[in-house]
Amino acid sequence: MLQIGDGLACFSVVFLVLLLGTRSPVYSTALTVSLYLFLVLFRFPQVPAARARQVLRPSSRAAGRGVSVLAHRGGGHDAPENTLAAIRKASENGATGVELDLEFTADGVPILMHDDTVDRTTNGSGPLSQLHYSDLRRLDAAAKHRHREMFRGERVPTLKEAVEECIRNQLTIYFDVKGHADEAATTLKKMYKEYPVLYNMSIVCSFEPKVIYKMRQADPDVVTALTHRPWSLSRLGDGTPRFPSPWKHQWLQALDVLLDWAHHHLLWQLCGVSAFLMQKSFISPDYVQYWAERSVEVVAWTINTSVEKQFYQEVLGISYITDSLVEDCEPHY
Repeated sequence: MLQIGDGLACFSVVFLVLLLGTRSPVYSTALTVSLYLFLVLFRFPQVPAARARQVLRPSSRAAGRGVSVLAHRGGGHDAPENTLAAIRKASENGATGVELDLEFTADGVPILMHDDTVDRTTNGSGPLSQLHYSDLRRLDAAAKHRHREMFRGERVPTLKEAVEECIRNQLTIYFDVKGHADEAATTLKKMYKEYPVLYNMSIVCSFEPKVIYKMRQADPDVVTALTHRPWSLSRLGDGTPRFPSPWKHQWLQALDVLLDWAHHHLLWQLCGVSAFLMQKSFISPDYVQYWAERSVEVVAWTINTSVEKQFYQEVLGISYITDSLVEDCEPHY
């Protein structure tokens, strides 16, 4: 059975197709009224603005103009990504907070990992879906890092270990959830109940609206954000087409347009998000103003040069996510 959280993007796409495909004013009006009723019945309100601002722009560690500087994957250029060492290094380097990726082992243990395999970052191999936590714990999470000698033997941490480390270092946490909507919502709800301080120092974000909707269903008091990169269905992060087939590429481009519309006009309202994490190439002063009028903060990713950092901090005045707090570097997509 299709649940509300499963059909958010699907509903918006179908609605737009129907609306654009008819010239009947009666039919168009009926569709618009249906959309309005859908929003009224199923949308979540934003959390109070004061608490959202406390999470998004904490006064204790914020940079100039109250901007937050978040270490991407804990600051994967400065230390092995998604590790306790990265969290500590981010704190030492003056980060306001850290963005951390939530994944699950084969036996359901919530851990920090960006990929669905361990090959890129550890000395192990294989998908997480086939690795138990006991197997993962034996791997060296620093094995592929440029500072591997400095961090040799660093382990893949559990979510609980990472949360406790962030609390000790007074770092804001951006929980980036790639999938597993139900499991993630259940796990994070328990984490917020165990550590109530998280309500005022963390945010749950995802590319998948279903994840955010499920999180708001599980706990409507959690601050949330949608993450978005236009053309993500048809193109890779560096801009190259995802698929060689021209027909498939054009079809996915059309879906990208619909998905982009849905994010900016429907999905953010349904989920009641407080922030919108946008890929840096698509951010402008007008774009920041667009979201400000809707009481939504824009957070840019991934900002990795000193010139970019100065622009986003001093000119746009928005928070940003970076791979390094101390060096210019190439971005992770």
